[in-house]
Parts: sequence; C-alpha cells; structure tokens
Amino acid sequence: MSSQSVHQPKPVQKEASGKAFYAGRGATEIFNVSHGKGIFFWDTNGKRYLDGSSGAVVANIGHGNERVRDAMIEQANRISYVVRTAFTSESTDTLCKLISDLAGPGFDQTFLVSGGSEAVESAIKIARQYAVVTGQKKRSKILARMPGYHGATAGAASVTGDPDRDEIFGPIMRVMPKVPAPLNYRVPEGFDVNSYADYCADALETQILEEGEDTVLAFIMEPVGGVATGALVAPDHYYTKVREICDRYGVLLIFDEVMSGAGRTGTFLAAHHWPNALPDLVVCAKGLSAGYTPMGAMVAPNRIVDKVVESGGFLHGHTYSGNPLSSAIGLAVLKEMLERNLMGNARQTGVLLRQKLNALKDRSITIGDVRGLGLLNAVEIVEDKATKAIFPGARQASYRVSEIARNLGLHVYARRAASGRFGEWILAAPPLIITEPEVDIFAEILTETFRIFESEI
Repeated sequence: MSSQSVHQPKPVQKEASGKAFYAGRGATEIFNVSHGKGIFFWDTNGKRYLDGSSGAVVANIGHGNERVRDAMIEQANRISYVVRTAFTSESTDTLCKLISDLAGPGFDQTFLVSGGSEAVESAIKIARQYAVVTGQKKRSKILARMPGYHGATAGAASVTGDPDRDEIFGPIMRVMPKVPAPLNYRVPEGFDVNSYADYCADALETQILEEGEDTVLAFIMEPVGGVATGALVAPDHYYTKVREICDRYGVLLIFDEVMSGAGRTGTFLAAHHWPNALPDLVVCAKGLSAGYTPMGAMVAPNRIVDKVVESGGFLHGHTYSGNPLSSAIGLAVLKEMLERNLMGNARQTGVLLRQKLNALKDRSITIGDVRGLGLLNAVEIVEDKATKAIFPGARQASYRVSEIARNLGLHVYARRAASGRFGEWILAAPPLIITEPEVDIFAEILTETFRIFESEI
C-alpha cells in the first residue's frame, strides 16, 4: 500500500447536490412536469392537471401552442440576441408598436424587459428621471397601497405593501409610504364598500399633503388586485377620484398590470374598464408572453419619454431588454390572443366562472367571498362566514385547499396575504382559451376540493 493511499481521507457521504432551489410557501412537494397542451398539463407519472390559475396567472394562451413554437424557431434561425443600445430587430419593433397600439392613445412607447419586477423598476426610474429633467428634483416619494404587491427586486419591494417583507428587507431598502387599499370584503366598521373606497382615495390626498406635495413623485396601484388583495376590484368612482387627486398635485399615476394586463380581465389593459382614469405609466408582464419566454414591458407617453431622451437618454437598462427571440414569441402570443378573440372569451367565460364559484360559495361553509373581473378571480377562504374570521395560521387553509385540488387534478394558486392580516384565497384564473365545458370541469373539481376540505375541519 502506498503512502499516498494511507493518508487519503475516506469519502464523506453527503446529500445529493445540484438540486433546483425553490423557496416557495405552502407546497409540501414539488412535482416534475412532463408536457402540456391547451389548459392541461401532465406530470412525469402521467397525471393530468387542469391549469386553473394559469401557473402564476401567466399561461394566458395555454400550453403547447404551435404558433408560438413556430415563431420561436423561425426567429432563432435568424438571430436570438443583439444588444439593445446599438441594434434593434423587426420582431422587437413590431411588438413594441403592437403593445402601444393595444394600450391606446397616450401610451406611445414601449420599453421591453424580462419580467414584472423589472417593468416596475423601469416605471419608477423613468418617473424619477422625468421629474429631475423637468426641474422637479424634490419629487422622490412613490406612494403605494397597503396591502399591495409590485415585485421582488428592491425598488419594486419598496412600494409593495406587505409588513412581513418590510420587517425582513426594510433595513436594506427605502420603504415607501403606504395608503389603505379599498378592500371590499372586510370593510371597517362604520363604512360600506362605497364610503370606504372614498375614504381610501381621500387617504391618498392626505398622505400627499403630509409628505409635502412637491416631494411626491408617483402613486402606484394594481387596477385589479393580484396576490396581495385577491382580485380586488374597487368601485368605479375610486379610480376617477384617484386620477383627479394625482392630477391636482402633479403626481404621476402608475398602473401595475403585471397580472391584470394582456387581456386577462377582458380588455387589453384593465385600465380600459375606467377610461376616465387612465394612468400616466403602465407596466405589463406575465400574460404578455404567456409563459413562453420571460417578458415584461413598461409603456409610457411621448411627453415623458421625449424629455428623458432630450436629457441624454434613459439611465436604466437590462441585458435582455428588447431581445429579438423573446420579442418574436411575445408577438406570436398577442397575435394569437387577437385572432382568437381571447379577450372576448375572457369576458364571457369569466362571467360563467364567477356564477359557478358563487353557487359553490352559497353551498360552502368556508368560502366567504368570490370577486374578480374577466378571468382574474379569487375565492376567499374563511373559518367563519358570519364574522369573516380567517383560519389560524397553523392550518394553512388556502395551501391545504390547493393541495387537495392538486391531488384531484386541478392547479390553483394559493395565497395567505401578509401572514393572514388581509385574508387568504386561491386564484381562479385559467388560461383565456378555456371553454364553457372546461369551466364545468374546473367547477366540479373545485366543488369536490371544498367538500374534502370542509370534511377535514
């Protein structure tokens, strides 16, 4: 035996490394997906799932779309990447024009990025640079709502209304001031839905004055709520009042349509439901590329972009901004949405889905509320329907509901907002291609899900 082998250490048995890292909440097990087609996907064991939340409200045109596949291959055969500061591409230019056209008058230019958080960061930064170059350097505060969600990067997290995240990440970022969101299920005592919406809008004006109106840069909000408020839709007059307040004090209004945009609510932008309250800046992602590639967009008017360009250019950017391959995919997704009238289908089947969810609520002892617009809907879970009390945190009710649904072949996205301070729900947001018979399947599985859940409690 050699001296080298005598002194060689024995191998240490370790757990296998090289796993994909995921830090989500609620899931007890992560399953391996094999393939998908339409509104369904299959795991590697052959089990089929109806995608009842479009993943994380992303897969707007469903899975396995051949048009998108072909566009992807065609663009890849041409060129996949160029640096945006020196070159553009036909697919990028065409997509940006289409997004601006669909967004409508006043949304003249599109800045492409790789996701929702990047899009929010872009809106925040262009708002700030616009203020600086127009002689409003004191404007730096961005007001937002509590609760609210705008992304995971530091800038986006600073305007997110979540006490849990503020406690952990607050010391490494500048947490921005918050005003109350116009919740319409748990309305505080002494208010009804309409009067509370007025109160929340008035709170925005009060906060602007307290901060100093010349220091407030923008107000960011989700026109239809996402994970933080569970498909919250405020009364119509709230949007008009917010727009008037922002105009009164020179505050830019930013709509975060990462989840609600790209046709999800039955119009290209959820903002189009309130044409008298359109924002100054809007951000989209998720359904914009329907999960076929990472993509987001910030859409802005010429009056803002031109001032920034005249000052020397936008001091912001990402490596994959305007990526030709992603642009071709996004273009194919939007063409599919338009040619198949998927926004119309979202309106029609959204009404049908809410009817079935409300019928389930009437029979259920744990569904407190159903709300939403188009195919962005939430089912709120409560321990007591009379008091609207939520389940104790240890029960993790929404995650248990999603687990039961998954076992039955239905994927739904669960959320317990801010450790339950604002309730918990599952999102009912299937792909925009869903048919009426498929809505029936969705409702049947969800009915059985709640039967099992309620038998456990």
